[in-house]
Amino acid sequence: MAKKHFLLLGLLAVPFSSGGRGASAQDDASRIRVNVVLVQVNVAVTDSKGNYVSGLKPEDFIIKEDNIVEKAATFEEGNEPTRRLIGAGSPETAPDVASVKMGSDGVASLTGGGGAGANVFILFDTSNYMYRGFVFAQDAIANFIRSLEGVSKVALYSYSRNLSRVTALTPDRGQVLRGVRSTVAGDDAALYNSLLLTVKDAAQLTGRKAIVVFSNGPDNASLVPPEDVAELAQSTGTIIYMISTQVAEAEPVSTAVFERMSKSTGGKAYFSKDWKDEREAFASIRDDLAHLYSLSYYPQSNPNRGWRNITVKLAGKSMQKYHVRTRNGYRILQQSQATIGSYATPKY
Repeated sequence: MAKKHFLLLGLLAVPFSSGGRGASAQDDASRIRVNVVLVQVNVAVTDSKGNYVSGLKPEDFIIKEDNIVEKAATFEEGNEPTRRLIGAGSPETAPDVASVKMGSDGVASLTGGGGAGANVFILFDTSNYMYRGFVFAQDAIANFIRSLEGVSKVALYSYSRNLSRVTALTPDRGQVLRGVRSTVAGDDAALYNSLLLTVKDAAQLTGRKAIVVFSNGPDNASLVPPEDVAELAQSTGTIIYMISTQVAEAEPVSTAVFERMSKSTGGKAYFSKDWKDEREAFASIRDDLAHLYSLSYYPQSNPNRGWRNITVKLAGKSMQKYHVRTRNGYRILQQSQATIGSYATPKY
């Protein structure tokens, strides 16, 4: 039976309650509760040739939420430590901010898993679409895991009809690699169901978080629409990168969905022709994660209780030649109804 629940989204620190019962789309989690503490935006800046632009400073970025100028509270470039910015304001300036505890030094305490670098979830397609090229895909994922530098922790999930949390988030690369080799292919593909559950897991973490999806085909078993997944990812500040193959590319609908979903979260979509392209796609994602700027802010007073647009631009005429890529917004408060079995999912 569908259950009414509230989502309070958008966020650096995102404590949430979810009563999971196992690694499948029937997880018994009927509620998502997310407290807004900081809104984080991860920004990639590139020149006309696609090269990353490094060395930018906090004052080089202009952040607006619903056309309201926001002041950055923290700043991070690539894998450098996060810097708290002086005079950035406090939670008291934003009535939508909740559950922030201030220490005697005036610094807000954040909850959840943090740490230096990004936390990366790899979601591997082990459906029956993967019978061809399965070993090559495993090799590409394994090389990607070995190459990750400046990343705090890595998790490996796989999916066919249900989600399997093969290796929980861990700094131990060897454990994740063993998980890659343990995966086997079979059954239908419920990509969007599984991706939604992965986004919910990532939403518990503070700081940069990304999901890297390797999919060899379209979704033929999900009950949740991709638009719901994309909006939840945007609202929780989770970047989605999609790597797919010619099988998915042959279906225009899947191609459009993959591109739209990744772009809306600040990520990218790749369509690989062969195993070499797969490795190059993973290498591109690794470089992207290493060159992201991360800024966060306490939202200014804003009466908008629905979808809030985020825009990030660079200051000064000399920087208008650069291209900025980031998520385009988040939803603060929304009622929703929908169910996957006993699992209530957001529908916006």
